[in-house]
Amino acid sequence: MHNPGEQHMNAVMRILRYLKNASGKGILFAKNVDHQSIEVYTNADWAGGNLVTWKSKKQNVVARSSAEAEFRGMALGLCEALWLRLLLQDLGYLSRQPIRLFCDNKVVCDIAHNPVQHDRTKHVEVDRFFIKEKLDDKIVELPNIRSEDQLADILTKAVSSQVFSKFLDKLGMCDIYAPT
Repeated sequence: MHNPGEQHMNAVMRILRYLKNASGKGILFAKNVDHQSIEVYTNADWAGGNLVTWKSKKQNVVARSSAEAEFRGMALGLCEALWLRLLLQDLGYLSRQPIRLFCDNKVVCDIAHNPVQHDRTKHVEVDRFFIKEKLDDKIVELPNIRSEDQLADILTKAVSSQVFSKFLDKLGMCDIYAPT
């Protein structure tokens, strides 16, 4: 950091207070869970800094549109989910359920389902064809999700403390010293 100031110190102190108060936060992996499918939540923060695997990553190319940023995020999330599915198969867990890939960008989901290539989407054709192939093979599905239910926002946007707590609960975070 070239010129640290008071606002930076305040941000550090806020992070340290959160960590101190959340020392028992963790993910509890329950023995008898009804989930039978892998769920992936993807989101992109176009032109900004951009979950068993949790990742918030700045894309290493400049996206020319929000759709391109979303497609790149979806393709990377799908690759992670496919790897996780293979790992679970190696461990003897065979899921017959498709991977559920949640993206709150309706336009991107519509383009992913569209078999026709358009000039305005040709810059994302590799990611689009990869996702379309997995959709056609019924390996993945794109269920609708409302923006306010998009768990990936916790890693790409500033959210209120209420939304942050709600998303932590959805991610399975709990006090590991006193699980409920």
